[in-house]
Amino acid sequence: MKKLGFLAVALFMQATFAQTNRFVYQVTSKPDINNKSDIKTENAYLDISAEKSMFYSENRIKRDSVMKANFQSGGARGFNREQMEGLRSTINYSIEKNKKDQKTIYKDRIGRDVYTYEEDRPLNWKISSETTKIGEYKVQKAETDFGGRKWTAWFTTDLPYQDGPYKFSGLPGLVVKAEDSTGDYSFDLMKNYKIADFPEMNTFGNVMKVKRTDYVKQQEKYKSDPTAFMNSQRGSRGVVMGSRGGNQNPAEMRKRMEERVKEEAKNNSNPIELK
Repeated sequence: MKKLGFLAVALFMQATFAQTNRFVYQVTSKPDINNKSDIKTENAYLDISAEKSMFYSENRIKRDSVMKANFQSGGARGFNREQMEGLRSTINYSIEKNKKDQKTIYKDRIGRDVYTYEEDRPLNWKISSETTKIGEYKVQKAETDFGGRKWTAWFTTDLPYQDGPYKFSGLPGLVVKAEDSTGDYSFDLMKNYKIADFPEMNTFGNVMKVKRTDYVKQQEKYKSDPTAFMNSQRGSRGVVMGSRGGNQNPAEMRKRMEERVKEEAKNNSNPIELK
């Protein structure tokens, strides 16, 4: 009987340990450098297990769910454009931190493909003795310079995690709040709960593994000439932009695409990483 009791406790502990913990952050940003009054607010998830953590937009999962349902129905449902517009996000990337090898992997879409790189810049924190309380957590102050911004973070040791939103890690606790010195970006922990496992993330297009500096170069190429960039992506698969345009004028298609990318660049002219 004692053996059975120990086994039950061991199985319970294993099940508890295997669970994934979800931390919901409110992300506030001012992505347009020329319009600081345009403040974007949305939720993002930091899912943490014993092996890894993932940070991504709540709207990403909702969009994936809508697209998956449409795909499974053979397109019969059709896309609700108003619904999809409501699920637009300023967080189009996802970030995975591997606990074992301490690697931080960044993924983002450029054109039709997903580009992924390993973060190669360490976060050097200066931990202060200053403490306060945010919500129910006792927190301690830490500061760092990263990506061209000065960040202040408040972390807690009340929870058994050494992680945080975005690329923030390396502190002896969980980041409850992080904000840059200009007030352009902030991450605030709102709540947390347990989930069964990490959600399945849909990936469309090829996955291109590159160095961080190459990712930045590809971003600039896309912004400067989106049509040529898309053609180069399609060209590797034997398709050329405009060949499937039907009755659409290729020049008009190019013009619309360039206008859309230019508008996106304007709306994201104040990125979270400035360098």
